[in-house]
Amino acid sequence: MTAEVIVDIAHGEVDRIFEYRAIDGVCEGSRVKVPFGNRVVDGFVMRLKRNSDFDAAKLKSILSVVDEVPALCAECLSLAEQISVRYRCPKALVLRLFLPGEMRKGAVRELYKTYVLLKDGAFEPAARAKAQAAALAFLRENGKYGYTELCGRFGRSAVGALVEKGAAELTKERVIRSPYVAVSGAGAEHTLTAGQKSAVESIGRSDKTVQLLHGVTGSGKTEIYLTLIADQLQKGKSAIFLVPEISLTPQMLSQLRARFGPQAAILHSGLSAGERFDEWWRLRTGEAKIAVGARSAVFAPVENIGVIILDEEHDGSYFSESNPRYSTLEIAKMRAEYNGCKLVAGSATPSVETYLKATQGEYNLIRLPERINRKPMPEIAIADMRREVRRGNNSAFSAALREELAECLEQKKQAILFLNRRGYAQSVVCRECGYVAKCEACDVSLTYHSEENCLKCHYCGAQYRMLSACPECGGVHLSYTGTGTQKIVGELKKMFPSARILRMDNDTTSGKEGHYKILKQFADRKADILVGTQMIAKGHDFPAVTLVGILDADMSLHFSDYRSGERTFQLITQVAGRSGRAEEQGKVVLQTYDPENYILRFAIRYDYEGFFRHEISLRKSTAFPPFAKIVRVMVTASEDADALEALRAVYFALKEIYEAHREDFLFFNKMKSPIKKIQNKFRYQVLMRVKNDALLPEIYEKALACPVRGALVYIEENPANLS
Repeated sequence: MTAEVIVDIAHGEVDRIFEYRAIDGVCEGSRVKVPFGNRVVDGFVMRLKRNSDFDAAKLKSILSVVDEVPALCAECLSLAEQISVRYRCPKALVLRLFLPGEMRKGAVRELYKTYVLLKDGAFEPAARAKAQAAALAFLRENGKYGYTELCGRFGRSAVGALVEKGAAELTKERVIRSPYVAVSGAGAEHTLTAGQKSAVESIGRSDKTVQLLHGVTGSGKTEIYLTLIADQLQKGKSAIFLVPEISLTPQMLSQLRARFGPQAAILHSGLSAGERFDEWWRLRTGEAKIAVGARSAVFAPVENIGVIILDEEHDGSYFSESNPRYSTLEIAKMRAEYNGCKLVAGSATPSVETYLKATQGEYNLIRLPERINRKPMPEIAIADMRREVRRGNNSAFSAALREELAECLEQKKQAILFLNRRGYAQSVVCRECGYVAKCEACDVSLTYHSEENCLKCHYCGAQYRMLSACPECGGVHLSYTGTGTQKIVGELKKMFPSARILRMDNDTTSGKEGHYKILKQFADRKADILVGTQMIAKGHDFPAVTLVGILDADMSLHFSDYRSGERTFQLITQVAGRSGRAEEQGKVVLQTYDPENYILRFAIRYDYEGFFRHEISLRKSTAFPPFAKIVRVMVTASEDADALEALRAVYFALKEIYEAHREDFLFFNKMKSPIKKIQNKFRYQVLMRVKNDALLPEIYEKALACPVRGALVYIEENPANLS
């Protein structure tokens, strides 16, 4: 037998099949050790065949098989080839997506624990061997017990003597490292409302792969997801449940575990290497049937999938910003088509592109226009911050928001305050010469963090000591511009000294259970106000929250990005939806310097349909996605000269396509990236707006074939972040 192998080297020059003689135990999908040149490397067996196209005597043999069970199933192999072609990247790079990183590197393996097991017999220790007698009595009362723990109680010599004399024996058993042990929930199933039942039936009847569940916040989308999963589990199938933020995975896992017990396994980057490996392995062996996690969980090793859920489908985190730069919706659709199952994408504010496909009939559209408790959506009151400034109020809080907060606290209710900027201040500026403190590795201003009294870069994570004087002019008059979550918490403590306040952002959620602990505290009413960034904006359900404050609604409104209006509408709607989810009517105070903006006007009425009609008309008239495709070819290098040289090569190669197909291009030019340097890498780009998708293969081919000494070239289609 001959094995067709992809070696685990992510380079275009070796991105092809290599043939080896198969050995016993090799299957399609096996990870293997193979000789490659003068070294031994890992490889993935893509196929087995009886005869080789080469002289069998000259074929090298596979050296060993890494795993007892093939790491990759047939679907993963098929999907990897499909993704490699779609995103023009080496197969080895794609195959890595299906495995925990530490497993691929050999840095993690199964964990076994040694137990002491009592054996049958009437052995009694000598009268003077009191430790042995105590250990034996303990085992008789408690049964099997951990060897290390038993030795800790009675001494290693006493336990060893029991084993040596045949009274007990040692046994090894595999231990599953389970994340979020404390996560649990009530397991009662809920009776579907008429609207929910109709949605489930519509999904079942539809002959379309993608189902768009457009339901307002609080409309009961999660219960529909759980019902669909339960139906598929009863048929012996599995499921994938995707959420946009790591902060949402413990909450969703608790609901899934309450309903389905240990059949739910969690996959995300916040787990330890051992936990991620064990959860992955439970899914691979079929012990667990439901994979829940953020973007990367779309590559979960589950087979025979019955349904894929993509919650908050509009969220930008579903687009990968590292190679391969994939769309999670697109990968999920590939898996759904392979398995012949439904992909259910849910959102209160679907992306414009997705909603257009649904209205045109490509996707099945299911609407849930009301909350399940039939309560009206919370009223959104606009606070004009221009008036506040004219009245002499220079704080981050309008008078209206302060009054509502005071009333909320007085009534023993909870409030959420949203500000999508962490830290204390956005930047530190010298008032004498205008110097702005910037990161040495990135072309961005540093953010001041008051608790650590340091400056941080939110792109590379570098930290700097706080300035005592301006390094340019020596001036000591430094000012802080912009407001972050740290500063908001400080102001709240001054306004409401007795209020219990939690802050949730990237600075407070380190560690595997960082998100869960904060959300659990708030859910248990151990805090009155939760201040946070976008990780608190979606999916959370806190019945006692009756007030939401949106402190800077304009922040994302004026970005130089065609999606800025859409993102602002989505954020406002999602954050507002955290209020009034139980019996009491919710309130929202939206602070803005641009109260007449049409986006805000649609948002305060929760008028998604009106927003969509306006936005799709605007994009059609200006030929922006989905009526054209933005293609960005990024060039990065450690040396500016290398980046420029590579940019010129890429630009002139692509210019040949542009010159031959000018009628298909709406825009074509080379330029510096808006952020010129990140992590000591200089960044340039060729930006295109293309009407004809048929040109994409040629654009990929020419751009990626350019000589790029010391530089990296990659391509993004409709990038989620244009900075």
